[in-house]
Amino acid sequence: MQSPATPNAASPLEQHPLLAGYTPSPGVADELFDGNGVMRPVWRPFVEKFLALDPAEIPQRFERGDQYLRDAGVYYRQYTNDVLAEREWPLSHIPVVLHESEWAGICDGLSQRADLLEAVMADLYGPGRLVSEGHLPPELIAGNRHWLRPMVGVAPRGGHYLHLLAFEIGRSPDGSWFVLGDRTQAPSGAGFALENRMATGRIFPESFPRDHIHKLAVFFNEFRGALESLAGRGEEGPRRVAILTPGPANDSYYEHTYIARYLGLSLLEGEDLLVQNGEAMVRTIEGPQPLGALWRRMDAGFVDPLELDPASQIGTPGLMEAVRLGNLAMVNALGAGVLETRALMAFLPQISQVLTGAPLVMPNIATWWCGGAAERAHVRANAEQMMIGPAMAVNLPFDIDAATALGGQFRSGAQASIADWLEAEGSKLVGQEAVTLSTTPAWRADGKGGGSVRPCPMTVRVFAARTAQGWRFMKGGYARIGQEGDATALAMQRGGAVADVWIVSDKPVPPASLAPRPDGGFQRTVPGTLPARAADNLYWLGRYVERCEDAIRLIRAYHLRLAATGSPEDARLERLAAFLEANGVDIDQPVPDALLARLDAAQSCASKVRDRFSTDGWLALKDLARTAHQMTATARPGDDTARAMGVLLRKITGFSGLVHENMYRFEGWRFLSVGRALERADALAALLIQFADEAAPEGSLDIAVEVADSVITHQRRYRVQTNRDTVLDLLVLDADNPRAVLFLLNSLKHLLAALPRAEIAGRPGEILRALLPLRTKLAVIDPEAVTPELLREIRSDLYALSDLISQHYLR
Repeated sequence: MQSPATPNAASPLEQHPLLAGYTPSPGVADELFDGNGVMRPVWRPFVEKFLALDPAEIPQRFERGDQYLRDAGVYYRQYTNDVLAEREWPLSHIPVVLHESEWAGICDGLSQRADLLEAVMADLYGPGRLVSEGHLPPELIAGNRHWLRPMVGVAPRGGHYLHLLAFEIGRSPDGSWFVLGDRTQAPSGAGFALENRMATGRIFPESFPRDHIHKLAVFFNEFRGALESLAGRGEEGPRRVAILTPGPANDSYYEHTYIARYLGLSLLEGEDLLVQNGEAMVRTIEGPQPLGALWRRMDAGFVDPLELDPASQIGTPGLMEAVRLGNLAMVNALGAGVLETRALMAFLPQISQVLTGAPLVMPNIATWWCGGAAERAHVRANAEQMMIGPAMAVNLPFDIDAATALGGQFRSGAQASIADWLEAEGSKLVGQEAVTLSTTPAWRADGKGGGSVRPCPMTVRVFAARTAQGWRFMKGGYARIGQEGDATALAMQRGGAVADVWIVSDKPVPPASLAPRPDGGFQRTVPGTLPARAADNLYWLGRYVERCEDAIRLIRAYHLRLAATGSPEDARLERLAAFLEANGVDIDQPVPDALLARLDAAQSCASKVRDRFSTDGWLALKDLARTAHQMTATARPGDDTARAMGVLLRKITGFSGLVHENMYRFEGWRFLSVGRALERADALAALLIQFADEAAPEGSLDIAVEVADSVITHQRRYRVQTNRDTVLDLLVLDADNPRAVLFLLNSLKHLLAALPRAEIAGRPGEILRALLPLRTKLAVIDPEAVTPELLREIRSDLYALSDLISQHYLR
């Protein structure tokens, strides 16, 4: 592979039909072609391979990458009225290609900037020299909601405030790089960079030039080691490291779950934590466990409602105290969001001279704080070349909104004039140079199965992690790709896309993986202790899925008989309708709202344990819910609805098979299985109270056997028509029928016995003591002893058992 310095004359590649429309704008730097229209050497190996493809093969390859992302469940949340709405990951299929020598220069400049940001953070929460000596206006700090007064004077665990940084950079028309923004609060994108790399690997699997592309795993391996070192050790060994997430409604929640799985870290929400005697603890099924370090993926203000934002419902009271005492390392430190403030960029060049004695190696976008008369006059005079917006904003310059003026024009049209606006609110505003971003190749489909390569604006996100050896940079990252000709549409929330970034070498690079070296010996890791919230969600996922299946079988039984009789007044139908309605199911709706609500509840539980749940299982559950919602517009009473329920039944049993055949038998699987077993046993008892009652209409026993999915079993076991004794024997007392109460109680006994603290000093604990008498009673009685009163007692005992499980493990 050639270095960027190698001269390279024009070739037929530049005239290829797929590049016919690739015309960079005058005065705009382009990643593919230099200013003379000659392809940059670093791109040539990739472009030669790409343009040699059959044009019909290109969309097929892109679809392989998209299919991988769909199969992996990669998504982001677009903020709408539906906070849980998911959007497919918008991959721009052609990577951005940079040479390792250029990347090394970028990292050198950003390493200096990272040290500068650390020094600024230390001053803002320490001596306050920058403000007291006039290098920073006091109102930009004291009036900044991201500056957290409780952090003043707090020495961070490990001695540093910043541990993971992201820098949004762009290339200017002269080819140099500049910083658009610093991401210090809770930098996102590192996990998505991994998925981008996986997807482009499906699109371009060829060994060359991929053998020359630097791997991303090295960065994550070093960062994980840094986190473990930061967490330190307690009396019983290494302290736990975890990721703190705001939860499923966050736009980057998928990334949180992916990174947690990839690095083998626990994914926690605020309710998973508590603080005892100044120590941060994780609520687990084995009791509180000490925590050493939290990789924070939520804004700092939400972390502790006791000392920070009292309105926060996703934080943990007392976490600030744990940080203050040095018992908990926060990555990044609370209050780091102040460094993202747009107005700060106006002062960083001078601050660099003050704190380091050197200018910034890589400049940031030119910024003027309009609180000074001279700066305000400059911005007013050059408004047509400026983006003018809130000084305290922390979003990136091109993530503009209605409160931003661009090119001398208001986005919203609400203000009278820019001059009046600047004069009235100058101290609340900044002006930033409306820079021109470089363009990079992106595929634009023509809607006819083909397409072409077009130049689109881009920025690159660079990730840096603090290690014992200093700052380490991910050799790659992800690029934000905008719409052709519109540099303001880079954000995914506004239709932008993302691309993989390849850092290429002149020679093959060694492989990299988080897996241990082959010569390092084999060591089986022990699964981490299950957080109580995760156990709770898995437990209720099992219950909701079983409730859904039970409702589907009952609805199908109703509509099969409705199709056969055509008479809702049939005694069996009236009993079925009354039973369903007693459980909140409106039988007048072919696909009842209550069924949809149960499916949505199951999805909600699963979404909260995405880091512990199989991707195939999640996709199967989503498909089931989506199919059910679609059926509301098509299903008609009778045979049509019966067939629709048959489809849902096959899908839900497919989901159950996926989960129970493939899920690792750890505590999470046990809680899921306990939930299903309890729910099924309770549903069977409720079913039999109504349909094995002596006063039930003829045919009710057949309904019970059908809903319990035991028709064939009954025929083979008894070789007689259904009667009360055979049905109760099969569905209550048969230890070999997975649809019998006794079988389910036996399963519960084995599942519960494997949970922590199930036995105390060799004797059954409280939960097993509650279960064993009920199990023994059913093991020794005959069918005639199974009365409605006994079935009601079974249900009552199951309720009590569920309460005990919650008290012992789920709180």
